[in-house]
Amino acid sequence: MLRNDDLARLLLRLSVGILMLFHGVHKLLHGISHIQGMMQAHGLPGWLGYGVFVGEVVAPVMIILGFYARIGAALMAVNMMVAVALLGGLFPLQLTKTGGPVSEMALLYLFAALALFFSGPGRYSINRS
Repeated sequence: MLRNDDLARLLLRLSVGILMLFHGVHKLLHGISHIQGMMQAHGLPGWLGYGVFVGEVVAPVMIILGFYARIGAALMAVNMMVAVALLGGLFPLQLTKTGGPVSEMALLYLFAALALFFSGPGRYSINRS
């Protein structure tokens, strides 16, 4: 049976990093006023919304390159924990009309980031940490 853990980690890094980077680039181009609004609606200062750029631009680039990918994964995981809290509040598994959790994508990114944090980036990375 063919087994290549390093290739699997590379595929996970690239898919999670590239797909999350699309979200970050969109926010760079179109702003984060909606994020700031959600923060303020939860009693938090709006300027905390700028943290989304760390979690959705800086962290994905670190993950894609495998440059301190564990730190990038931890940053993305924190970003996604905040997203789950903002989207679902006390009920993060509340269902949409189509049956998925309201925070489904954020949960998927959260667990993928945690998998990368615990597994490491693998051999095909800049510094393997």
